[in-house]
Amino acid sequence: MKDYLVTIFGGGGFVGRQVAQALLARGARVRIAQRDPSTALRVKPLGGLGQVQFIAADIRNPANVARAVSGSDVVINLVGILKGDFDAFHHRGAANVAKAAADAGVGALVHMSAIGADADSPSAYGRSKAAGEAAVKVAFPTATIIRPSIIFGAEDQFLNRFAQIIAMLPVVPVIGGATKFQPVYVADVAQAIANAAEQPGVHGGQTYELGGPQVQGMTDINQWIATATGRNKPLVDVPHAAAKLLAMLPGGPITSDQLAMLGRDNVVAPGAKGLDALGVVATPMAGVADKWMVRYRKHGRFAGRVSA
Repeated sequence: MKDYLVTIFGGGGFVGRQVAQALLARGARVRIAQRDPSTALRVKPLGGLGQVQFIAADIRNPANVARAVSGSDVVINLVGILKGDFDAFHHRGAANVAKAAADAGVGALVHMSAIGADADSPSAYGRSKAAGEAAVKVAFPTATIIRPSIIFGAEDQFLNRFAQIIAMLPVVPVIGGATKFQPVYVADVAQAIANAAEQPGVHGGQTYELGGPQVQGMTDINQWIATATGRNKPLVDVPHAAAKLLAMLPGGPITSDQLAMLGRDNVVAPGAKGLDALGVVATPMAGVADKWMVRYRKHGRFAGRVSA
């Protein structure tokens, strides 16, 4: 991909920074399209002189999107929200990106959706993701669709969030304890996306579901975090009725839509193409997470050392 210009919508985010790094390592030029480019400046040192550029763009604005896409060889859309106007970002915004990419004659489009994208999903999030996929396929039929399970990494809002809760509370409440996930490492997702972008002749028009090597329930994940941080505490399943009440509280720990999402497992479907089809070996959570989870131990990275 040397000297290719790749525009990444949402390139300054948790996944975006990893995708940018993977592309920069392959010699691509990266244009970060972000509503507020100042939030993405951490990407700049990852590339060489002139290898990274920034542009202000809101995917809800077709004119913004067309300007950001202009001159690109590849476009990647990573924009997603967990609450708010899902349809504006996941559906209409995705359609704007795909149409602009097609109009500009871009060679490849990679669109990140999510496992759980379903027109009949009980959650607005899942329905909006499905609508976005459909719109992208209409505007850009050779787009590659990437559907990850929940993504973990050093800067995630998944393992880190639960580790903070476990560190603070004497008893840990777990919502949706039986719901299964297949956590996937952010660096693996980034490499998969970069591979799809680099080989549109192989991966174009395909849909991939990305999951890690382990399927775990929400309670199991919390137990693993507690053990990894040396904070073995009682885990208590929150009854669904109580969770519904919590979801109605302003600023509560979970929204009604997130609770609806927890009604379905978030794992790779049987027979779906996954990381291996994109040339990536899945990284187990236990193999990497200790590098950053150590800070949640009572004495941080010095935990377990013998006192002098």
